[in-house]
Amino acid sequence: MLEMTRETFEELVAEALDRIPPELTRLMDNVAVFVEDEPPAEDPELLGLYEGTPLTERGEWYAGVLPDRITIYRGPTLRMCESREDVVTETEVTVVHEIAHHFGIDDARLHALGYG
Repeated sequence: MLEMTRETFEELVAEALDRIPPELTRLMDNVAVFVEDEPPAEDPELLGLYEGTPLTERGEWYAGVLPDRITIYRGPTLRMCESREDVVTETEVTVVHEIAHHFGIDDARLHALGYG
């Protein structure tokens, strides 16, 4: 397994977020991004998870709710990558994938776009 401190991994996630075009980040609403070491035990290879209500499904009822949550998992990412460059690439793909869910894009479309 590739070694990388949590702090360094968090910096890579922040850098991936910084590379999202500003015209998209301005549209993101009520979402927070977290880094966790490991995913839930039932899905140990999960790299990222979006939990919330996509922008495309929010209606007039959407008010006063907790922020959507995007979690990026360090452990599985480091286990699948062989170099720091691999981690940078995989982290960027995972961040884009989860943000796409916030915008209502499903897994089938993401896989077709190369973010699977």
